[in-house]
Amino acid sequence: MLGLGLGGFLDGILFHQILQVHAMLSARVPQTSMGNMRTNMAADGLFHLGTWALTAVGIVLLWNALNRRSEFRPSGRAFVGFLLAGWGWFNLVEGIVDHHMLDLHHVVESAGTSFWDGLYLASGVILIAVGHTMARRAARHEY
Repeated sequence: MLGLGLGGFLDGILFHQILQVHAMLSARVPQTSMGNMRTNMAADGLFHLGTWALTAVGIVLLWNALNRRSEFRPSGRAFVGFLLAGWGWFNLVEGIVDHHMLDLHHVVESAGTSFWDGLYLASGVILIAVGHTMARRAARHEY
C-alpha cells in the first residue's frame, strides 16, 4: 500500500506538477483554456487525495505489523522491495486503466504518446520484478 501511494505521489508531483506533461484528464479535457485547466487541477487534486489515502492505509498497516508480537521481522531490504513492487503495480495498473482503457491522459500529451505510455508500463513491470525479487531474497535469509 505504501508503494502504491508513494508511486502515485511521485507520478502526480513529477509528471503533473513539475514537468507538466499531462494532467489527470488532459486527453479528454485539453488544457487550452483556464476553465479546462481548472477542471484538470480539480481532477489532479482528487488523484492526490486518493494517493494520500493509499499512503495513509499503508502507514496504518505498517504500524499494525510493527506492533504485532511475532518472531518474523522483515528486513529493510524486504521493505524496500515491497515498496518498489507497489510502485510498479501503481504504474502498471494506472497505465493500463488511465492511458489505454479510459484514455484520460498519456504520459506525454503529444505525438508519440504510445512510446511514452509503453515505457511507463515497462517501468511498472521492471519495478514489480525487481521489488518482488528483492523481497523474496530477503525473506529467504530471514528464516
